[in-house]
Order: sequence, then C-alpha cells, then structure tokens
Amino acid sequence: MTEQRIIMIWFTILMLLLVKNSKEVISASNYLIGLGSYDITGPAADINMMGYAKTYQTTSGIHLRLRARTFIVAEPQGNRVVFVNIDACMASQIVTLEVLKRLKARYGNLYTKNNVAISATHTHAGPGGYLQYFVYLITSFGFVRQSFDALVDGVEQSIIQAHDNLRPGSIYMNKGELLDTGVNRSPSAYLNNPAEERYIYKHDVDKDMTLLKFVDDEWGPVGSFSWFAVHGTSMSRTNPLISGDNKGVAARFMEDWFDQDCNGNKSSDAFKAKVNPPRISSIIPFVHEIHCELHELNASFQSSSSKSAIRFKSLSRRVRSALRQADRPRFVSAFCQTNCGDVSPNVLEASCIDTGSPCDFNHSTCGGKNDLCFGRGPGADEFESTRIIGDRQFKKAVELFNTASEQLKGKVDFRHTYVDFSKLEVTISKQGGGTKVIKTCPAAMGFSFAAGTTDGPGSFDFKQGDVKGKAFWRWLSYLLKKPNQKQVDCQHSKPILFNTGEMKLPYDWSPAILPVQILRIGQLVILSVPGEVTTMAGRRLRNAVKTVLTTEGSKEFDDNVHVVIAGFTNAYSQYVTTFEEYQIQRYEGASTLYGPHTLDAYIQEFKKLATYLISGQSVQSGPEPQDLLGKQISLLPPVLLDATPPGVKFGDVKTDVPNSSTFKRGDNVIVTFWSASPRNDLMTESTFALVEILQGKDSWVPAYDDDDFCLRFIWSRPAKLCPVSYATIEWRIPETAASGVYRISHFGSSKSLLGSIKPFTGSSSAFVVT
Repeated sequence: MTEQRIIMIWFTILMLLLVKNSKEVISASNYLIGLGSYDITGPAADINMMGYAKTYQTTSGIHLRLRARTFIVAEPQGNRVVFVNIDACMASQIVTLEVLKRLKARYGNLYTKNNVAISATHTHAGPGGYLQYFVYLITSFGFVRQSFDALVDGVEQSIIQAHDNLRPGSIYMNKGELLDTGVNRSPSAYLNNPAEERYIYKHDVDKDMTLLKFVDDEWGPVGSFSWFAVHGTSMSRTNPLISGDNKGVAARFMEDWFDQDCNGNKSSDAFKAKVNPPRISSIIPFVHEIHCELHELNASFQSSSSKSAIRFKSLSRRVRSALRQADRPRFVSAFCQTNCGDVSPNVLEASCIDTGSPCDFNHSTCGGKNDLCFGRGPGADEFESTRIIGDRQFKKAVELFNTASEQLKGKVDFRHTYVDFSKLEVTISKQGGGTKVIKTCPAAMGFSFAAGTTDGPGSFDFKQGDVKGKAFWRWLSYLLKKPNQKQVDCQHSKPILFNTGEMKLPYDWSPAILPVQILRIGQLVILSVPGEVTTMAGRRLRNAVKTVLTTEGSKEFDDNVHVVIAGFTNAYSQYVTTFEEYQIQRYEGASTLYGPHTLDAYIQEFKKLATYLISGQSVQSGPEPQDLLGKQISLLPPVLLDATPPGVKFGDVKTDVPNSSTFKRGDNVIVTFWSASPRNDLMTESTFALVEILQGKDSWVPAYDDDDFCLRFIWSRPAKLCPVSYATIEWRIPETAASGVYRISHFGSSKSLLGSIKPFTGSSSAFVVT
C-alpha cells in the first residue's frame, strides 16, 4: 500500500468522524430558541388597580415596573410556539386579539391564535381598565386606553425581540418542592373533596415548581421560565404603588442575580454563585474609599435647578447594561402562574384584626363580620412580605436552574379552539356507573363573590360560604337582571347575586366564548386556561390530560410526560373549582361562572385537544369571541394641566437631603420633587426615579432605578383634581451598595393648558454613603 493511499484512507476516516460529530452537535441543539422582554408598566397615576376591585385603590407611583417576558421555541424547519408571561392581574381577550392582529400584519401566518399564549402572573398591583367585559371595568370607570396600549405594545415588542433572537439552542427542565410560600385560603372547601382523593396528596396546595432553562448554543444560558402556584396578593388592597408583587420580585432578583454573578460565563461553575439578588457593588468600577475625600466631593454638589430634558430613553436598561456583555442576549427570567385559585402568599394563619383570634373556619368572619378577617404575610409589612415570598421563589428557581439536566426533545406542536362555556354539553359520570349529559350555565356570580377572601375581604355583610343569599341584596341585584328558574337551577348551589351572563347593557358583562389551548415542547405540555384554577381542580385537569397522552399517545409519550397549567391565559373568566368545592360556595366557588360542572367542561375540552394533538388531527376553530374594542366606554377624566407654585419649576427639589449628609447601609433616603402627572409620559423602558453614584470627580453613573426593589417612586397631590403634584423618592440603601457620593434624580413630563407635553428633570443635593 503506497503512502499516498494510506494518507487518503486516514483522511476519509477523519472526514467521516467530523461529519458524525457535527451531526451530533447539530442534534444537541434540537430547537431554535428566542427570548424577549419589554416594559408594560402603564399609567402610574389615577388608574384603579385590577384585582381587589376597590375604587379607592388607584395607582400613585411605582414599586417595581411591570414587564412582558416571552419565549419562542421553534423546530428548525417546522412548528413554533410563543409563550408570553405578563406582569398583570390576568390576560385580556381584547389584548390578545389586538396583539394577534399586529402579529398578522408583521409576520403573516407565522404567529396566530393557535400557537401564541399570553399568560398573566396575577399581580393585584397593576393598572386596570384593559379588559373588554363590563363587569371588570366598573371600578376603573370604564376602559383605560393607556393601560390597554401599554400592554399591547409591550407584548408585541417582547415577541419581536424573541423572534429576532431566535438561535440554535436547547431547553432543560427541572422540578422541585418549595415549602412555606403558599397556603390554602379556603381549607373548608378543599376538605369537601373526597377523602380518598385528598389522601393521595401530601399538601392541600401544590408545592412543586417547574422550571425551563434556555441554553443558547453559543452563549450558554439565556433565560428561564418557571411555574409555581401562589396568588399575587402579597401587596395589599391599600397599596397604591404599581408592583409585580412576589412573582415580579422573583423575576427581578433572578435576572439581576444572573447578570451580577454569572455575567454570561459559560462555565458550569459560573452558575454556582451565591443566591444574592442585590447587584450594585459590581456595577461601579471606581469607588471612593477615603471618607474625607467623599465629604469634600459631596459638598460641591447641591441640588440642581430643574431643567428641560430630552427624554432619557432606555435609562433602566442602561442601569443594568453594565452587568452583562453588550453583545450577549439579555437574560430573561419569568415566574409564571399556574393553578393558584385557592393559594395565598399570606402564609400566617388568617386572624381577626380586632382580637388576634383565628377567623371562623367555614366563613372567614370575626364575630360574624367579614371585613375583620385577614391573612398575614411573613414580613413586618406588605413590602417585606412581598420580598420574602418572591425571594423564596427566586432561590428555588436558582437551585433548579443550576441542576436542570432533563433535556426537552421531540415535536413542537399546538392545538387551539374556542368554546362557548355558557351552553356546553358535558358528559359526566353518574354515581353507580354510566354517564349522563349536562349543560354548563350562562355566567353568574354568587353572594360569596362579594365577600372577597382573606387576602382582601369584601364590604357590607357578605360572607364566604353563603348558599342562601340575603333578601335585600337579592332584590337589589334583580333590578339589574333577574335570573329565570332555569338559570337558578343550573347554578345551584350558588345563590345568584349578579346574573352577568345575561346582562348585555351597555355591552356584555361577562364572557361566554373562551379560548382553550395546548402547547407542546417535546415531553412538556402546557395547558392554557383562561381562569383561576384551584389546587384540586388543577390536579384533576393535569391528570386527565396526562392519561390521554400516555395511553393514546404511548408511542410518543411515557410516564415522564410533564403537564403544566398556565392560568390566566389569553382571556379571563374568573374561577374553576371542583364540583365538591363549588357546593361550599366560598369565594372561589361563588366566582366559578358557568356552574358546578365548569371543571368537567374544561377537562372534556382539554382531553379532546390532547387527542387531536397526539393523532396529528386538526381541530375546528369554534365560535369566534366578540371584539368589543369599538364599544368601550371611559369615564376617566384626562389630565388637563399640571402646575407649580409661583417661582417653582417642575423638577425642583421640594424637600432635600440635609447638607453634607452621610448615610449608612440600611438607612432610608427620602427626597421630594415638584412634579407632574405620570400619565403625561409613561417613561416606558425608562424611569421616573434614579439613584446615581459619582464616578471620578464629575461623572454621574446610573445605579438604581424605579425597577429596583430598594427604590420607590411615590406620586401624590395635595387634593383631588389639584394640578399641583409631588414625587417622593425613597431609597432604602442596600447592604451591597458601594461606598461613595450619591444623588437622587427625578424625570417626568408636564402638560400645559394648551396640551403640550414638556419633559423635565431635577436632582437632589449629593450625599455620602459609607
């Protein structure tokens, strides 16, 4: 054999090995993945918050900004799915429809109702007025266009980002148990479920967190999405500051943790960093170490006079941009909602605020009064409780993120249909064997709906567990729409307070046609549910779908299939309880709109979709829901003008820090500015409040903004409808803050009587942090 032939043989073997290895590398990244994130905070003044339905709870500043966070997973030459997690109380059918219109105009048929899911975290601290059905708009005085536009724009932009970021990558999944983060707020209803069913489960709420870890082939980990069941009610019904609540806190902590501790390092050791969300100590490359020099510098920076400002675009992004590589995809972490219908973050026993005694077990009353019984969070106040519950979710997510090893493999697929839940025929089992067909009911709310929950009690003399209803309230509600006997019988044992499904003026009060959707990514199946599913209802739904997948689809699935419920998705229709929980008529049962067999209806329809999914069959679209955007009514007065006292300009400091101030970590620094309505400019992807640190002798570097847990932007006016207003900025100095010279700045825009909008900015005197 000649030397040339030997060389050719070895060359051929080498090429075959290279081809084989290249195929293995390609197969490792079996999907295209893309993530995106965008600001959806909305109007931070005068807008009723969605969730507690209290007219007095209106937005007056920002605790944390709200965001839309998106992942797209695509087969290289096949299907793709889009999942958007929004920091909002619930998804809105009208928002979903508008986003789909925009995606159609931009991408054609690439993203449609079939493969796009928009799911909410269920924070009760966001601006309302963005849903289309009348009952959800009463306390916000109708439709709020700014809230609606902020959501639609933000969701669209987050999807655009995710689409533009699509690159080869892999997805890993992990699960783990998280304790001390949620309790069942309606235990008497849960206990009405069959004992043999309850015996299967260790807890009366779901304790498992499910996490997806997204890994880019080039950049390594680029994000995570997790699902865990707990209500967004750590912030109370009296809180006026926009906040993502505990899930928003968890997301902010995790994104900052990754940017600070991991910073894009692909080494697995990079993700073993300590769990510590504060990050500012790593953002500042120069720190003043000598105290006397700090005070000398501090003395030379007094509060600045207000000045006009070109709007500081993407200021919040600039604060965090120093924490990551500029050319690397932004790390996105979302904490999504699942079957949290009866799960409260107020983990201490509900008690009576007048006596401290436990509330009545069945009715959650104190001496017969509903409004004295409250659940309590683990912290000294609502902010601390929000931090603790968010921190627990964050730390569990980091643990799961660091140890995720099960790779998702297999098809990307989806099924979607619209279902009329007001008159759906449902086949259910009969006692003693056999089946029967029943119908769901037009939507209605029971008396216990008005009682609220231990997270936020209602008013007047309503109480949970009311299966009769009081004559006075019945008479008053019948003035709106009296239910006929058929509806009364259908909704039994719910005494009807509001017959919303049959109330049509000025337009429909409740939805009838709802979206039902399944998304599949390999062995993970996501059930998009347009409502709040209780613990046991969620277990039944997951088990029913899993049974279909593992029996009818045994060639593709095994017992390792994972089924996740994404609650509050694509639309909103209140609660879904089990039949047994419905009979007790706690708040959740009274808010289950379509009668006692609502869960059976969902199980039936999701089982159908699962069957279509594994058989490869298409599904009929179903009846189209209404688009009521053109019928919306708004009674919210606009901002007419902003004003300041004579001799004062917008952005001037009203109450400054003392001259030559020195603060230490843990102190609260407070500065108040003459301001204007935040509704003039939402400062989307920017900030109303900023803490800056002095770098060198004359350069101010952004350090903290109004998307940081430690910084609060509080807006107020001396009297209702007064054109004069203030912005109070409170900075609780974190333990990780660098020593140095700082100042606090405020950004905003004022409106003249003629309607012109003029940006402004102002800064406090400098102060030292030692």
